[in-house]
Amino acid sequence: MRRVFLRCVAALAFAVGAPCGALAAPLTTTDRETARYTPIIAAAGNAESDAVRLAHLRSLAAQCATDGVTLTGLDALIAFVARWDSPAEKLNFFKRPVFDKLDYDFALGADSPLQPIADFYRARMITWVTLEYSEIYPYPEKRAVALGRARRLFESARAAFPQNRVIAMYLGEPFPPERTFAAPPAAPAWAAAQREGLERLTDILEWWIDHRQRPAGDYGGGWGDDCEMWRHAVPVLLGFEHPRVNAAQTLFSTRLLAQPHLAGGYHNVLTDVEHTAEDVADALTPMMFLAPEKPAWAQRVNRLVELAETRWMGRNARDQLQFKSTFFTVDQVDLAPARACDTVYHPRALQPALLAWQRTGDPRIGRLVTDWMRTWVDAAARTERGKPAGILPTAIHWPDGAVGGVGAEWWRPENDVTPLYDFPSAMGQLLNTLVLTAHQTGDDSFHVPLRTMAAARLDWIKAGRPAAPAGSRLWCGAQLAQLGGAIAKYRLLTGRTDLDALLRAETGEPYVRFRLDGDVAGVSRALAELAGALRVNFPAYTQEVRFTDRVLRFPVLYEPGWMLPEGAPQRGPLLQAGLVARGLNNILLLYQTATGDPGDPLYFPLNAVRWCTPPREIAALVTAAGEVSFSAQLYHFGAGERAFDVEFLRLKPGAYRYTLRSVADVVAANRPMIATGEFTVSGDTRRCTLVLPSRVACELLVAPARADF
Repeated sequence: MRRVFLRCVAALAFAVGAPCGALAAPLTTTDRETARYTPIIAAAGNAESDAVRLAHLRSLAAQCATDGVTLTGLDALIAFVARWDSPAEKLNFFKRPVFDKLDYDFALGADSPLQPIADFYRARMITWVTLEYSEIYPYPEKRAVALGRARRLFESARAAFPQNRVIAMYLGEPFPPERTFAAPPAAPAWAAAQREGLERLTDILEWWIDHRQRPAGDYGGGWGDDCEMWRHAVPVLLGFEHPRVNAAQTLFSTRLLAQPHLAGGYHNVLTDVEHTAEDVADALTPMMFLAPEKPAWAQRVNRLVELAETRWMGRNARDQLQFKSTFFTVDQVDLAPARACDTVYHPRALQPALLAWQRTGDPRIGRLVTDWMRTWVDAAARTERGKPAGILPTAIHWPDGAVGGVGAEWWRPENDVTPLYDFPSAMGQLLNTLVLTAHQTGDDSFHVPLRTMAAARLDWIKAGRPAAPAGSRLWCGAQLAQLGGAIAKYRLLTGRTDLDALLRAETGEPYVRFRLDGDVAGVSRALAELAGALRVNFPAYTQEVRFTDRVLRFPVLYEPGWMLPEGAPQRGPLLQAGLVARGLNNILLLYQTATGDPGDPLYFPLNAVRWCTPPREIAALVTAAGEVSFSAQLYHFGAGERAFDVEFLRLKPGAYRYTLRSVADVVAANRPMIATGEFTVSGDTRRCTLVLPSRVACELLVAPARADF
C-alpha cells in the first residue's frame, strides 16, 4: 500500500485534481481506496507548519468517517501531532523513549500511507535528542548511528513530500529567508552585518515570546533548560532596550525563582553543581543586569553567600577554603569521597554574588571569594600527582585539598558519571573569577594562573600544535582553547601586553583583535558569517527546536560528520556567508561589539554601555571603553533622526563631555561636528541623550569634562 501511495504522490496530475485517466496505469479497487486520500495526505506531509499538518490530518479523518473507512493509526497520529503542536505540552515529551531506542512507535503498518509522516516526526525527534545529549553528540560513532537513522527517515519523508522545505533543511538545503535587509552604499560593512544579525536574532526572540512563552513564564522546555535561553539573548537583552524581551525575561525569572524547588534560595534536588546552580544563576543574574536596584535580588544574593559560608564550604586539611562537594542542595552536601570535590564549575553556584561584588564592592562577598580563590591559586602552583606547575586542575578534593578527585589521573576527577568535570571542563568560569578577584583586590597574584596557563597554550601553538601525552603541560595547552575571554579582560583592564602574542595567535577572537589592532575587517567578516547563519533556516531556531537550551544549535548539523557524512554542500547564495556551526559561534560577537565587553557577560562582565533603543535599524561598534573614557561608531539605518538615551556602565562618577561627529569621507582632524554636550555620572545617574542623524556614519567620544578629573 505504501508503494502505491508513493506512486500516487509522484503522479502530479492526480495530486492537483486531474482526472484519474491522467495516470499512467489503471488503479485497482484497493489502489483507488488509497488514492482517494492521497491529495490530503500529500498536503499534510508537504505542510511546513505542524498546525497546518494537523488540520489536514483532521480533514482526512473526517473524510474517512464520511466514507466509513478506517485508516489504521490515523487517530493515534493525529493525537501525536496535536501533542507536538500543543502550547500546553512539554516540547521534549518524547525524549526518554527516543533516547533509549532511537525510535518512536506510531503503531502504523509498514505499508501505511501515513508512514512517511511518522518518519518525519521520528527523524526530528532523533535529531534533537542527538543535539541535546552529551551521551551522544560528542562521540562520532554514536552520533553517526543516531543521525544516520534520522537521515534515512528524512529521506523517506522527502521522497513522499518533495515540496516540504523543512525536510530539505534538515538534509542540507537551507530554508530561504522571508525578508532581506538592504544597506545604503555608504553604510560601513560591519554596520550592515551587525544590523542584520541583530534584526534576525530579535526576530527569533520575538517568535519565542509570541509562540512559546506560557502564562507561567516558561517556554515549554522545562525550567532547567528554559533558564539557559537568556544567554543567546544577551546582545538584545544587555546591549539594547527591547521592552518585550525585557518583560519576557522578567516574567520568566520572577516565576522561576518563585518555584517550590527554589523556596530555600537554591535548588532542593540533589545533583551536581552544573545542574543545581543553573536555575538560580540563570534566573537571577539577568535580573541583576536589568533591575539591579530591586531589593529582592540583593536578598537572594545574600542567601547564596550565607549557604556558602555555613553549609557548602569549609576549610580543608591545608586550612584553605573550598567547596566540600560537587553535589549539594539548599540543605544537603554529599560527602561521599567520589563526589567530595570543589571544581572549576563552582563559580556557577555564586554567579549572582560575583556580579554583585563586582558592581557594589560588597566586603562580605569579597572576603569569601578572595579566600576561596587563594585556594585555587595555590592548587595551580602545585605539582602533585603529576600535574604540571602553573596549570589549574579542574577539581580539588575534600577534605584533604589534594589536586583532582578519586580518579587515577589528576585531570579526570571521576566525581560524576559524565566527563563534564574532566580537564579543562568549565575553566573559563574560574579564570574569569580570578581576574575579577585581581581587579577587585588589586592583588596581582590572582593573575598568575592565567599567565602560566597562557604560556602553556602559546608553547603548544609554537610547537606546531602537536599531540602530547595526556596530563602533560603541552597536552594541557592543547586543551586550553577557552582562555581568550579572561586574557582579553586582563589585557584591557591592566593595559599589560605580555599575553598579546596568544590573543593574536588565537583565531576565534575577532573583537579582541579589533580592540588590539583596529582590525575592523576581521570583525566585519565574523559579523557577516553570523548574519549568514541567521539569514536562513528560521524554522530551525523556532518551531523545530525541542530542547530550549539548544535554540541556536542547528547549524552544527551542516558540519561534516553530522547529518551528512560530507557535510552540507558549501555552494549556492544561501551558503556563501558561512552557514556552518562557526557562524553561530559568533553570536557573542553581537554582544561584544555593541557593549565593549571583550568576553562574555556570565562571569566578570565588562559591558560598558547600553543603547536604550530597540535593536532595529541600528548598529553600534564600541571602539574603546574604560573608567574615564569611551568611544564608539554608530549607524542609524532608518529614515529621520533617532533620539535615545545611552547608559554608561563603567564610567567613574564625575562630569563628562560627549561629542558626536561624522566619520564619512573626512580626514580625522576635520570631522564635522553633529552634537556635543555634558552629563554627570553619579549614583544611579549614568545617562546622556543622543540624536543620531539618518544614514550617517557617526563617532561618539566621551571624555572628562575637565582636565583635572
